[in-house]
Amino acid sequence: MIISPAFADRKFAILGLARSGLAAAQALAASGAQITAWDSQEDARNAAADIATIADPLEIDLSGFDGVVVSPGVPLISHPIARKAYADGVPVIGDIELFAMARPTLPAHKVVGITGTNGKSTTTALVHHMIKSAARPVRMAGNIGLPILSQKPLPAGGVYVLELSSYQIDLTRSLDCDVAALINLSPDHLDRYHGYEGYMASKARLFAMQSEKHHSIFGDSDDDTRSIYLKHAAQKDKAFCHLASTGDIKGQADWPSLQGPHNLENAAIAIEVAKALGINETQWRRSFAAFRGLEHRMEIVGEHDGVLFVNDSKATNAASTAPALAAYPRIRWILGGVPKSDNLDECAPNFGNVVKAYTIGEAGGDFERLLQPHMPVESCEMLVTAVAKAASEAQPGEVVMLSPACASFDQFKDFEARGNAFKAAFASLGSGTGR
Repeated sequence: MIISPAFADRKFAILGLARSGLAAAQALAASGAQITAWDSQEDARNAAADIATIADPLEIDLSGFDGVVVSPGVPLISHPIARKAYADGVPVIGDIELFAMARPTLPAHKVVGITGTNGKSTTTALVHHMIKSAARPVRMAGNIGLPILSQKPLPAGGVYVLELSSYQIDLTRSLDCDVAALINLSPDHLDRYHGYEGYMASKARLFAMQSEKHHSIFGDSDDDTRSIYLKHAAQKDKAFCHLASTGDIKGQADWPSLQGPHNLENAAIAIEVAKALGINETQWRRSFAAFRGLEHRMEIVGEHDGVLFVNDSKATNAASTAPALAAYPRIRWILGGVPKSDNLDECAPNFGNVVKAYTIGEAGGDFERLLQPHMPVESCEMLVTAVAKAASEAQPGEVVMLSPACASFDQFKDFEARGNAFKAAFASLGSGTGR
């Protein structure tokens, strides 16, 4: 756990005692802070009763507190805690801001902050793997893995790699990343912002918090990200402002878990991070080849009779499935579940890569009708049936891919359970080569 004298004798209110909130309470208490904490769940309140005064921040005078710590799930645009804290003159912050406050008291280190609409988790995991492969001390946290405050501080020379959602950036005021990266932008979470411009401005704040001589990296795949790059580059020393172009990158075929245009974009960001951290090309290429990706995100499960099986169960809408279909030239596509829209328009540009589709679940009938004009389709209803059918028909060099473009709740409790069922179905095929 991160224990810092920066928190000693200070007062914080914590609203929400799930993983990050409880970790913040424990770190603050161990550091000598005074804490008032609240959660709607009695069990969560009881878990913090020995380290905090239990009271609802909405019901007390917050004057004199140093901050109200909330979960990134709290919508600042509408939640009453934002108005209450503002009226009492207290900042609303998150655990990432607490980490930023503690940084001057930690052993000398660097922070890499990674944000964007898509690809954040994969890029963060790739950068973490790359730094670890270069034999440097490293921690991964933020919107991925364990809460940052629950982890042990790194020794001198370490690197903290943080995946940062727009919500987390909204709750952060002083995180000066040594390296900050924006992968891409597209409309998302608009219920939490005053339009798309508000969402873009939230992402751009990551760079506004940086010092002049810290590295800023931007993806090159969309106009909105490039516009933020151009604005930032006009104000910053160009030696520290980088556009991560995919045009000159060679060797993607040697990185089995980084296939497709979207993963080349992720790799381009990681390469610029490597340059900023002094990791050489031999080191990052070796790490890319060994990277195995995140579970349920374009996860290579193994091969059977020359056919590759890929688990992309995390793709719960068409926009998430679209880049998966661009990753391979001959795909046996398993899709379906609880649909989030009545179309697959985002996937249409990559229909040419699909040899045949196998539909499952609640959306099966509708998807079958949508896809029949474009490709052979077979209704399978159950995932295990679709895997067996696709495996029996697939030819060497093809890919059997679960990328559902749907939520899982008609047949599975979550996308993890669906992905695990896909992997179990692969294992039942027999003498394949697993990973």
